[in-house]
Amino acid sequence: MTFLTKRFLASALAGSFIAFSAHAATLNIQNGGDPMSLDPQKLSSDYENRIAGDIFEGLVTEDPKDNPVPGEAASWTISPDGKVYTFKLRDGIKWSDGQPVTAGDFVFAFQRLVDPKKAAEYAYLQFTIKNAEKINKGEITDFNQLGVKAIDDKTLEITLENPTPYFLSALMHYTAYPLPKHVVEAKGDDWVKIGNIVTNGPYKPTEWVPGSHVTTVKNDQYWDAKDVKIDGVTFYTLEDQSAALKRYRAGEFDLLTSFPADQFDWLQKNLPGQAHVVPFLGTYYYVMNATKPPFNDKRVRQALSMAVNREVIGPKVLGTGELPDYSWVPPGTANYGEPAYVSWKDLPYPKKVEEAKKLLKEAGFGPDHPLHAQLRYNTNDNHKRIAAAIASMWKPLGVEVELYNTETKVHYNEMQHGQVEIGRAGWLADYNDPINFLNLLSTGVDMNYGRWSNKDYDALLAKGNAETDLKKRAELFKQAEQIALDDSAAIPIYYYVSQTVVAPKISGYEDNVQDIHRTRWLTIKE
Repeated sequence: MTFLTKRFLASALAGSFIAFSAHAATLNIQNGGDPMSLDPQKLSSDYENRIAGDIFEGLVTEDPKDNPVPGEAASWTISPDGKVYTFKLRDGIKWSDGQPVTAGDFVFAFQRLVDPKKAAEYAYLQFTIKNAEKINKGEITDFNQLGVKAIDDKTLEITLENPTPYFLSALMHYTAYPLPKHVVEAKGDDWVKIGNIVTNGPYKPTEWVPGSHVTTVKNDQYWDAKDVKIDGVTFYTLEDQSAALKRYRAGEFDLLTSFPADQFDWLQKNLPGQAHVVPFLGTYYYVMNATKPPFNDKRVRQALSMAVNREVIGPKVLGTGELPDYSWVPPGTANYGEPAYVSWKDLPYPKKVEEAKKLLKEAGFGPDHPLHAQLRYNTNDNHKRIAAAIASMWKPLGVEVELYNTETKVHYNEMQHGQVEIGRAGWLADYNDPINFLNLLSTGVDMNYGRWSNKDYDALLAKGNAETDLKKRAELFKQAEQIALDDSAAIPIYYYVSQTVVAPKISGYEDNVQDIHRTRWLTIKE
């Protein structure tokens, strides 16, 4: 263990000693990347979601299986046309400072989310709400025209642009969390600092050391505090999976959110039942910068995609059995059916390589005129292993690859600002619907890291979003997906499996398709 790690660990343990009594049931989680913020409107990752979902709660929240259940709302009704949702808030719900949570706090939060001046990256996830997109684009400046109204302090009405089959699931996302209007208005951007922040979830943060950890304690103002069994959590920033596994074995961590794939067999043999490897809604992929040569040439994009031997990555490169991905929307996604696939999916791999060489030759590249490319990935043992394997798969095509890695926060920031030729990305569903994946390739979306753009694709998504017949909606979305696949908009590589390690003393942990496990449902037995 390095001196720096020891120092952070000592600091964390000291913080834990101050925050909790010696007999408190506390949880230590290896959380991966370093959170950018505790403001739910400034987040974009699964490791930030784990913290946000413990300290905030929306109208609707997740049960242990990730099904929508009442959160801050006690109940709701839906109009016959499926466009107006009326929520009745629970009696007595409060912020952690004792102030009541009101319908006005939700109105304030949604208006702030779509405010173009705030530039919330994930605002588009709530564009199904009436006028949300127009306000976000500056086409409407009167925020009162947003389809979110407080009928009174206990009643919230949300009007949608179109009937939306996944809307309740979308309300579980952190973009739909309320904000404490009284604190945000008083403190401005400093409202999320420890000492200022108030939250409405089962926990409240008491310490945040960037690069090290976030510590929370149980929120005694939470409406269901009496049933919350764990007294607090420390979420550790640690992307080194091997180091995390060593610390788990030493008893320093109770839960790992990832592990080195090449240790799966060892875990099964030596720690039986503790490693959880479960399919869930997510896709691992590479983007190519479609706005710059040579990746603005479809032939180059398709050649690189065809030469990726997806069949060996899950079983051999990783060893955890991830399934090869030839679609953009994962199979099993709700409201969709079978996804579209690339036309060359079933070609034997040698034939794919042969066709890839031809495409690159047509584009002017080959062994005598190699294509030079930088492949970016965020620091992680598995990402490094995959990048090295794919670089070797491209080498026979005359492609020379420079591998470039940075910490997660830097990686995604640079990708969003177009500093990428080829880059690693991953998407875990925010809600179970195909549009959550298809939106990633929409023109102008921040998470469209490769900047691929197609007017027909965008038009089909818009038409599908306006379609009330689920079958017709799925057909329109599938047409759009096929356009993206035929144009090699990105390189899907494999469908995710969650890879977690859970200590035997933890109970209540339920595997689910979105790998979301809120601490309020867990217990610790020493």
